[in-house]
Amino acid sequence: MTTEKQLEAQLEVFERGAVDLIDRAELSRKIAASLKSGKPLRVKFGMDPSSPDLHLGHAVHLMKLRDMQELGHQVVLIVGDATAMVGDPSGRNKLRPTLTREQVQANMETYTSQAALVLDMERTEVRYNFEWFGKMGFSEILTLCGRMTVARMLERDTFEKRMKDGEAIGIHEFLYPLMQGWDSVEIRSDVELGATDQLFNILSARQLQEQEQQAPQICLTHPLIMGTDGRKMSKSYGNAIGLTDEPGDMFGKVMSIDDESMETWFTYLTRVPTAELPALLAGHPREAKARLAREITAFYHGAEAATAAAEGFDRQFRDKQLPDDIPEVAFPGEWQADGVPLAILLREVKLAASSSEARRLIQQGGVKVDGEVMREPSAQLAPPAEALLIQVGKRRFARVRKS
Repeated sequence: MTTEKQLEAQLEVFERGAVDLIDRAELSRKIAASLKSGKPLRVKFGMDPSSPDLHLGHAVHLMKLRDMQELGHQVVLIVGDATAMVGDPSGRNKLRPTLTREQVQANMETYTSQAALVLDMERTEVRYNFEWFGKMGFSEILTLCGRMTVARMLERDTFEKRMKDGEAIGIHEFLYPLMQGWDSVEIRSDVELGATDQLFNILSARQLQEQEQQAPQICLTHPLIMGTDGRKMSKSYGNAIGLTDEPGDMFGKVMSIDDESMETWFTYLTRVPTAELPALLAGHPREAKARLAREITAFYHGAEAATAAAEGFDRQFRDKQLPDDIPEVAFPGEWQADGVPLAILLREVKLAASSSEARRLIQQGGVKVDGEVMREPSAQLAPPAEALLIQVGKRRFARVRKS
């Protein structure tokens, strides 16, 4: 393959699904120089350990990074153990609670192992940004703050909207774009990937790099992936699909997304050729969604597990059968003679995260006990002679017995 064809092939990979590319001409020059010198581009992506698990929203960028690795470029994964303590204000309409160093360290433990489900970690440079921010004294932090004006910071749509709505903005939140941008200076980034709500932060890095006489990085953004409820995918919203979800759960959750999201999910979370998507999406939505669920589940768990998950889903929902692997759990407390309130039971056996969530699920008709829909959270369930079959939503089952 000629150098010119190699350049066009690489540009095609970089551009697939991009929303913002700032800018193509610069990227073309960087790739051409890389091909000529044999020196790979340094492609940066940052993840703040603000929760203990990665989900498919992160995978959008991890999949793209994997593509960059296959082109021979150097992926630099920034684990934001310093920035996580500030909290990214992107897309937030309220002041975000800060995390302690201990909370961040606990969340960090799973990040690199889960990233390895997508990336070749032997070819990934992992950096923790406390490495440089932890060494900064007060005077150095002031110098960093002086690199951007308040007027420039307030151009950010998130801050502008919050000011108009009268919502509080913490001064520490202004540090976040500067910190993310400084990460790029420290690792001499050539390209940075991020979601569309990260554009301001990624552009900030270009300004800082130019101040440090570095070539400004290319900004490459991709859309936010919506969760199972149509909002931005987030663990805090309870609408995320985790990279380590069990095959059956992963398959079932993908099947629950709205039809309008399928094209985006196929583009960013699978390697189905773009040319095949129009015909695929023009067919029956359920068949297209089943293909999507198979592709995603197979990527993380293998083809055999994806096939078993699909068959289990069909038995449970199309054929109206119960799943084969319903777990049996013991009620951890003492089952009183006059019974246990249903909401308490759901909470105690981990079918609901809290009593308030359990009450909401029951009131919405989302809970069945031995096949009967229950609508009263305080309904007393008498001690069962045999295990109670409890179903929460479409996919969660348990047989609950006395301890």
